[in-house]
Amino acid sequence: MLWLLALTLPCLGGSVPVTSDPGPGTELVGIIRGHDAANGAWPWQVGLWFLNQTRSQWIFNCGGSLIHPQWVLTAAHCIPGRNPETRHFKVQLGRLRPSYSDSVQVARIIRHPKYRLEKGGKGGADVALLKLEAPVRPSNLVRWIRLPPASSAFPPGTRCWVAGWGDIAFQEPLPPPQNLQEVEVPIVADEICRQQYLRIGNVIQDDELCAGSRGRGTCYGDSGGPLVCKWRGTWVQVGVVSWGHEFCFANFPGVYARVKYFLPWISSHIHSSP
Repeated sequence: MLWLLALTLPCLGGSVPVTSDPGPGTELVGIIRGHDAANGAWPWQVGLWFLNQTRSQWIFNCGGSLIHPQWVLTAAHCIPGRNPETRHFKVQLGRLRPSYSDSVQVARIIRHPKYRLEKGGKGGADVALLKLEAPVRPSNLVRWIRLPPASSAFPPGTRCWVAGWGDIAFQEPLPPPQNLQEVEVPIVADEICRQQYLRIGNVIQDDELCAGSRGRGTCYGDSGGPLVCKWRGTWVQVGVVSWGHEFCFANFPGVYARVKYFLPWISSHIHSSP
């Protein structure tokens, strides 16, 4: 069984901030054995708000990343419905806690054409682009993340970071004040990850990668968030949080959409857009 990571709490290339590596936390509360992120530590991290029409209520739905002044990358399964309406989605930027105030309206939604709504994240191609109504101005709290060069490689054991507002354990939501959590995770070898998930009947797709270690990783609510690694001294986004084991078991790594696989698709939309 799987979990998808939707949260239920009420410029390609581009300039990249010089961000120091986060230090070890003192409180192990967060993503899974993560700790509070500092203000401005991950200035590309965004939160996705979705209007639940049944309840007439805005729901903090997922994470995402600012990859261009006017574009956000997230997971396709964070966009519910076959014909999503842009007016039902807003993006928060530069905030450590879920906040609907000052959120930015989404003007365009593009799910990857190979994504299958009925399969969700486990079917692969779990990526989507959101175009914002207007470009955002960079600041100490808001910047875009670079995407990895096609020539880049991140071998097993590479230490990377993921952040989110998701559960800290199975059926255990992030407690108030719901500060963004961060955790360091290693890249897991493709074959090792495939063998682990195959034992429970799940297939890792070619466009996916795995990261995590025993007791450290992602859980429900972190969907769409970026997995970032250092490439020649600069942060780049290597993955998009997608899915994992149903109970967030410690010996199963998280599964991410492999960003490098989707570079041509991302570039074609961002550079062709007026």
